[in-house]
Amino acid sequence: MKKSVIIALGGNALSPKKEAGTINQQFAHTRQSLESIMHFISLGYKICLTHGNGPQVGDELYRMHLTHNTIPALPLGVCVAETQGSIGYMIQQSLQNALKHKLIDREVVTLITQTIIDKNDPSIKNPEKFIGRCYKEEEAKILAEQFGWIIKEQNTDEWRQVVPSPLPKYIEHGRSIETLVNSGTIVIASGGGGIPAYWNENDSLEGIDAVIDKDLSAALLGRVIKANELWIITDIDCAYLNYGKKDERPLNKISTSEAKLYYEQGHFQAGSMGPKFKAALYFLKHHGDKVVITSIDGVKKAINDDFGTIINN
Repeated sequence: MKKSVIIALGGNALSPKKEAGTINQQFAHTRQSLESIMHFISLGYKICLTHGNGPQVGDELYRMHLTHNTIPALPLGVCVAETQGSIGYMIQQSLQNALKHKLIDREVVTLITQTIIDKNDPSIKNPEKFIGRCYKEEEAKILAEQFGWIIKEQNTDEWRQVVPSPLPKYIEHGRSIETLVNSGTIVIASGGGGIPAYWNENDSLEGIDAVIDKDLSAALLGRVIKANELWIITDIDCAYLNYGKKDERPLNKISTSEAKLYYEQGHFQAGSMGPKFKAALYFLKHHGDKVVITSIDGVKKAINDDFGTIINN
């Protein structure tokens, strides 16, 4: 095994927006996603997988909304931990089965991963990350009063809870992840960006109600394990300039300097493609050789360097 890769699966890849998100549906999408991951295995890559958890955390919050009168609510950090475990289980079991059927002897492990943040990160006092379901203004205000939420209007008369999204500073258990990856074990780690935590005045770890961008966390983890490549798997085949406009243009093979220029010119939305390019630039600055942004279906063609958005140093 020569090359190492960190692969960031989007949360919507496992639970698309238009579906109910039953566990059977999520398992089916997980197995479909891993058909693409098998291409990396057949090429002998050392592999670390991470994943989003937005839809799943949203469901956890909604369950608490429905049951708070009988079951005590859980803090957001614990919801991130729970979804790390449940999604990790789905990926791990599905990948173990796929490896067994192909008679490939590689182990798969899931690590519940904490991500250290700065407790003074500006986003903590100015939360802007939308999570959970959309509500009409009146209902949203009632829920905010009831649960202590901060709410904002995302679209016309669509109100949602907002939480801090601090920058990841350090990945706990990084050396253990690197050791496992280098031994050939396929590691699932830092799901949902990791469980946000900080060191308090007693020099003890403490959780915080926040979410961390999974692509930025994946880039940091890629630096920690010295990965050669970062693959960001999303719901579109590639990135675009002027996305959604008449003059939109797909980005295929571009250099790091071009990616930086487009990012600084504001071509990528803050809530979607923007963090992916920010993560790509960070990864390429620190040891990384290549970043690929594409869809699940695009992985096989992108491995041959003729699909998706490919950013090279």
